[in-house]
Amino acid sequence: MSDPEKQSSEVGSPPVREVPIEWEALEDAFENNAPEVHSYLHLVTGEVLRVVDGIADPEMHTRIASDTTYMRVEPVSSREQYRWMERFIPMVEETGLREQLTSAIDGKGAFRRFKDVLMNFSAERERWFTFRSERLRVFMEAWLATHGLKAVPRVNWTPAEPSRPREPLPISQEQLTARRSRSADALRKQLRELCDTLGARDLEKVSAFAEFVKARRAARGFSHRHEPGSGGAMDDSEHGMDASDSDSDSDDSGSDEEPSPSSRQRAAALK
Repeated sequence: MSDPEKQSSEVGSPPVREVPIEWEALEDAFENNAPEVHSYLHLVTGEVLRVVDGIADPEMHTRIASDTTYMRVEPVSSREQYRWMERFIPMVEETGLREQLTSAIDGKGAFRRFKDVLMNFSAERERWFTFRSERLRVFMEAWLATHGLKAVPRVNWTPAEPSRPREPLPISQEQLTARRSRSADALRKQLRELCDTLGARDLEKVSAFAEFVKARRAARGFSHRHEPGSGGAMDDSEHGMDASDSDSDSDDSGSDEEPSPSSRQRAAALK
């Protein structure tokens, strides 16, 4: 074939479309050839949609048929899957099991009896699953190639683990004081900028509130200094006496004491 003919044939062939195939779901669709089950491959997501007659909406087939993003999956026929069992039986080494499987596939219900026999032989059962999956994969790849589809790996999204917060480093008293100072300076600057935008009436309200906060702060500090056990001065009422009691005590403070000689001499001189 000359180059122009080769180029024309390549141009005429349909382009290959990459699809992230969900292999397990597509494998089930190829294996299940029940007449009431219909499977469709989504050509964008690679997911398989299964529609069962009598359960799904009757209009669903029509909607999916008109949607070009879906392609109907053509399952493997029962005759071909029966041939797989015939090919697998000679591969079984144990004579007794091989004879049981040969008898199981004779007549109606062969598939169910074949699986029932393998239930008691786990090793051969796993070998059968592997053999069947290989046969299904061959049919699936041939079907994809026929329809111009190429399987690409699926991207499995996994949520990111939340990062652990770092433990804060200890802050010294000097750093804490510096932070408070910077914060206070920033707040004062912000307050000045706000005051520049306010009118006279609003400024009166702000000033009155500031005076209230200042007075409350002073009252709170005064109460703390005069609380018992705080180390501050205590007023006379906290000692259980008022101002009159202290005056009377001061007047009578020397009445119970004996006068000294010097005091008697001064008293005699005054007389």
